[in-house]
Amino acid sequence: MKHRKTAAFLLSSAMLLSGCRLPASAEGTMRDISTLELVRDMGIGINLGNTFEACGDWINNSSPQNYEVAWGSPVVTKEMIEGIAKEGFGVLRIPVAWSNMMAQDGTYTINSQYDARIHEVVDWTVQSGMYAIINIHWDGGWVNKFPENKQESMKRFTHMWEQIANSFKNYSDYLVFEAQNEELGWETIWNPWGGTNGKAESYALCNEINQAFVDTVRNTGGNNAKRHLLISGYNTGIDRTCDDLFKMPSDPANRMAISVHYYSPAGFAILEEDADWGKAVSTWGSDQDYASLRSEMQMMKSHFTDKGIPVIIGEYGCPTKNKEPESVRRFLSSVCEEAYKCGHCPVMWSTPGGHYDRQTFKMADQELQQKLYAIGGKPFSPQSGEEQDTTGDANGDGTVDIADAVLMQKYLLTLETQIGEKADMNGDQIISAADLSLLKKLLFLKA
Repeated sequence: MKHRKTAAFLLSSAMLLSGCRLPASAEGTMRDISTLELVRDMGIGINLGNTFEACGDWINNSSPQNYEVAWGSPVVTKEMIEGIAKEGFGVLRIPVAWSNMMAQDGTYTINSQYDARIHEVVDWTVQSGMYAIINIHWDGGWVNKFPENKQESMKRFTHMWEQIANSFKNYSDYLVFEAQNEELGWETIWNPWGGTNGKAESYALCNEINQAFVDTVRNTGGNNAKRHLLISGYNTGIDRTCDDLFKMPSDPANRMAISVHYYSPAGFAILEEDADWGKAVSTWGSDQDYASLRSEMQMMKSHFTDKGIPVIIGEYGCPTKNKEPESVRRFLSSVCEEAYKCGHCPVMWSTPGGHYDRQTFKMADQELQQKLYAIGGKPFSPQSGEEQDTTGDANGDGTVDIADAVLMQKYLLTLETQIGEKADMNGDQIISAADLSLLKKLLFLKA
């Protein structure tokens, strides 16, 4: 059933109320929006995993492409990136090993060809309407050496971020910098399973590195003076990041989000086969599984989001080998939904041959894609340099169909978290529960 007038009214109203914004060009200005607004605008995301963070002495270092394909990925193309956007993802996290092809003279000079290749992929990402997140990923594990050689490691860390920040300083706020991946936390200082000896020292080093990241980026000026920054949690673990010893850096721009990862329970989300430290599990979805998921997402909400610090679940995922397919869908969609309901941005981990097919430019499991899109997917809206008409519908034909209803479900989830904050259809200063119920009824949704 289609309703021409209903489409124009509902979609324009919902997009206004949920704070939807037009995509920006790669290089541009910084909008006057909070990091909370920016993270909500991202919707849901996915990682370009095992690609530009691929590293190893066995890889021929004569070109960036040799690293790009070393861990199984085909060469990344514009069509591949646009395909991610077309599947409904609003943010692409691009892990990077900047030490690849780096000068070996102790200056830690990033290779210009490698930098240019990352620029190209970031440009494609932003031009396709998505946000881009770039970081220093595992990068051969040199961050693990901080406890043994702090001065040299800090020199390397800050000099690398100074180069990255200067290289991308003119990019708009559709580009986010993430300090690091999972390595900020050292068992050589504190063994989490062996008491508290060294715990304060390990947290202090983590906090110091995150502060150095903020200071270094801000000091490069330009758009980086206001760039939204993603701070790495302690080992990106939820419970450890929520520890009182973890401190967010001081930031004059007050534009920061916190990054954690979710791979729990490990038997399902990490292990494909039994290991000496755990037993692989093929199914997910027990009452205990759901309770644990809700508890951890609520923990991040109360410790950070409710205090004005938005949360990005920078990685969540599970393998498909030796796993029940329906449990994989259930786990991925449930983590995505629970995170999104709490106001977090969930960014799924995906590698070559994984959840996003880099050959067909579609999600390998289209049933999963539909579930994720219904939670927080965004319509494909590539940057064209022209202002978009937001009075039409998702298909641009002025009518309402199933695709439009799915889109509206996404906006309704956003509205449910914003009651009392935005202007409503009656011209009041709030969006009331009654207005929200009416929107649902007009969409033939259960109120």
